[in-house]
Amino acid sequence: MKATGALISLFALLFVAGCDNHSSENDSVPDDIDAIFQKPLYSDSTWALRVVDLDTGDVVYDKNSANKLYIGSVRKVFTMAQTLEALGPDYTFRTPVYRQGTVNGQGVLQGDLILVATGDFTMGGRRDANGTLAVSNLDHNEANTLGNAELTTPDPLWGYDQLAEQVAAAGITAVAGEVVIDARLFQPYEFRDEFMLSPIFVNDDVVDVTMEPANAGELATVDYRPRSAAFLVEANLLTVSSGDEEEIDLLPEFPTCFGGNNCSGSVIGRMPVDYIPPLTGTLPLVQTFRITKPDIYARTVFIEALERAGVSVLNAAPVAQNPDIFLPPEGSYSNDTLLAELVSLPFSEYAKYVLKVSYNIGSDTSLILWGLSEGADNMPDALELERENLTQNIAIPGADFDFVDGSGGGPTTATSTAILQMLEYASEQSYFPDFLAALPILGVDGSLVFSTGFESDPTLAGAKGNAFAKTGTYATGDENGILLRGRSMAGYISTDSGRNLMYSLIVNNVQLGSNIEDMLVVSDDQATITAILWRDF
Repeated sequence: MKATGALISLFALLFVAGCDNHSSENDSVPDDIDAIFQKPLYSDSTWALRVVDLDTGDVVYDKNSANKLYIGSVRKVFTMAQTLEALGPDYTFRTPVYRQGTVNGQGVLQGDLILVATGDFTMGGRRDANGTLAVSNLDHNEANTLGNAELTTPDPLWGYDQLAEQVAAAGITAVAGEVVIDARLFQPYEFRDEFMLSPIFVNDDVVDVTMEPANAGELATVDYRPRSAAFLVEANLLTVSSGDEEEIDLLPEFPTCFGGNNCSGSVIGRMPVDYIPPLTGTLPLVQTFRITKPDIYARTVFIEALERAGVSVLNAAPVAQNPDIFLPPEGSYSNDTLLAELVSLPFSEYAKYVLKVSYNIGSDTSLILWGLSEGADNMPDALELERENLTQNIAIPGADFDFVDGSGGGPTTATSTAILQMLEYASEQSYFPDFLAALPILGVDGSLVFSTGFESDPTLAGAKGNAFAKTGTYATGDENGILLRGRSMAGYISTDSGRNLMYSLIVNNVQLGSNIEDMLVVSDDQATITAILWRDF
């Protein structure tokens, strides 16, 4: 198996010159791949596969590449490639804290303290000691959808503590006025009917709840993070006997009480004493509450951090609405009132986070950040400007894609030809090594870590670690279970013979049962097709 670093260097060298996308086509797929296409599971499905040799530009295989199909989160390759180009892999978020008013001889700020949000969607909450962002293969943002998650270890409040400590180091001992979050960087965006996404974040806008059974008849062990007066978690989850049916609910999943006293959610139901969580097979079970008012929650968290740092907040109620009426005119902050600044890790680390685990909020935020670089401060305008960029500067036909957000939500469609045009364009840019490193690696990490069925075939096992591909899923429920409307993979393969390919693989309209793990069958089939391409070419 080739080392990841070597692969990145190899691809970077190959792609400097780019390649011509030859028009020759081949719709005769290998028998091993066609056998997967012909499975009874896919009797009512549509497959598309396009494979291009990056050295020659020749089309290796082409099946239904002109069909505009549901691609889900493969859309993120468009968003993150463009944002890496606009901001640069080394870009860092710089989140400042300003004072508004004067400081007396005792260090008391006779005025307000303002944290200005800059779109940093980790706010230091994933920073590992080695200078990377901590990313788990089952991210907590999808815990409720997938049924479980693996939490990262860094303190989700680290960034707020850092800012508070800097305020104290600047000589501030107390704040007599208000504490305010300035979230005016871009217009709030309604994220998938859940909440209004803004440029301020705490713990990726979720409260994590971990659960483990106790003895039968006792309350289960329930913990949560972050711990803050902004939101409390009450637990009444009963441990029941082995064999009893589980029933675990977080109510309400999308609380709206933020800013009010005793804002809380409840964990209720029944957890069998021998409960085994899905996907991980190990305890604890992880589920989340959504932080639906990020600015209000962040304000409380920041006040609590100030108190921990020894800065007294004299008059501002820790749990209250965000008093943005006290904000000065936009752009009026001056350097002589700067008290603190949180400097993020490079944006290349953020790209890894978004692409490895398919972080939807991060991708939507990234598209709006790209829009800001083009003069747009809202999602609709960013999408319009992106369409112009894709069609005019990258030459992707406008009829070949339809994007509704920056992350691949709902009826997001594209042709395989359009996807490969984006992948080819990215391969020719200076940021490409960072883009390639950010993609999930087959059988190794991210959304491809569980796609290992191909390894049972010794002729395919070597594909592990040699394919870099973004995955995408679009599923809805119906009376028969889960309708997988779209499942896709797209990226790059370094084949066993040394060839370098890019490919797009999509299947639409697959009827599954009611178990979320049924989707793994489809993802395993797509991983096997990827491994066949690695082996045969």
